[in-house]
Amino acid sequence: MRRITRITTVGIASAALALSVTACGKSSNDSGSSSSTTDSKAVKAAIAYDIGGRGDQSFNDAAYAGLKKAESELGVKGAEAEPSQGESDADKVARLTSLARAGNNPVIGVGFSYAPAIAKVSKAFPKTTFGLIDDTSVTAPNIANLVFNEEQGSYLAGVAAAKASKTGTVGFIGGVEVPLIKKFEAGFTQGVKDTNPKAKVLTQYLTQPPNFDGFSKPDLGKAAAQGQLDKGADVIYAAAGLAGSGSIEAAATAGKWAIGVDSDQYNQAGLASYKDHILTSVTKDVSDSVFNVIKSVKDGKPQTGEIRYGLATDGVGLADSNPAYVKMTDVTAAVEKAKKDIIDGKITVKTAP
Repeated sequence: MRRITRITTVGIASAALALSVTACGKSSNDSGSSSSTTDSKAVKAAIAYDIGGRGDQSFNDAAYAGLKKAESELGVKGAEAEPSQGESDADKVARLTSLARAGNNPVIGVGFSYAPAIAKVSKAFPKTTFGLIDDTSVTAPNIANLVFNEEQGSYLAGVAAAKASKTGTVGFIGGVEVPLIKKFEAGFTQGVKDTNPKAKVLTQYLTQPPNFDGFSKPDLGKAAAQGQLDKGADVIYAAAGLAGSGSIEAAATAGKWAIGVDSDQYNQAGLASYKDHILTSVTKDVSDSVFNVIKSVKDGKPQTGEIRYGLATDGVGLADSNPAYVKMTDVTAAVEKAKKDIIDGKITVKTAP
């Protein structure tokens, strides 16, 4: 199986990071708009991170990889902005405004939590393209909604989990119980049950909104995974951002399998101690989605509207970095068949449990 995503690795960062905006360059005027340009020497692009910030070994790091790729291949000057613990929509508005006013174009909000802020700031900067990852609720002529079929990749993870499990019990851990993460749960559970109807899926969410600690605190993921291990789970899939690293640690320490998410977590430097127990990872090509919207602006043809990344275009998938996974030919064959059946329309994956 082709490895879907290769992600630049970075070290573990604190989950509670103060707001910082770097490499913003010369500011535009304060009239409320900034001009698009195709001059590579002048193009500046910015990403504003989601909960957990850069260093989560997952979602945010995938976005960072896309920005770094744009810097390397397009000559773009990149800027980054970190979230703060327990921040409000007003904080996000201020962050995005600062990035846009500094002349960055595009400005990309990493995660659905940026939707209200982008709805407001995009109106103030109509000549700036705003990328919004994982959300389609907010639309405008200068907003690119970058979304994924997470349920499809998660279905493949369910197939792999069911085939690899020796106990017949597997676990799903969601960071926060929101519709987006329910898509991961739905696909995973369907994949498990379609593969082994007798299998048991243990499901747990770490927090409920408006508490989003379930995306940022590894100890929560570790405790949840330990609870599932105690109940007989021998494969655990967590869609929980930085908190997911805790579940990976727990599974690896117990000698069981973990399934990563968003990035190919087998290759993440911060998880190197546990990599031998990361069976596979559900990948979302967040990296290319970030790169593509930056390139579209640089090329003078900014992306707009819904831009969807699915299994058929390798926008989501299952990583095969772990040699132990590759050797499980019965597992990989089942995954490949499921992938083909989804693409061919023989399997329709649910988006809600």
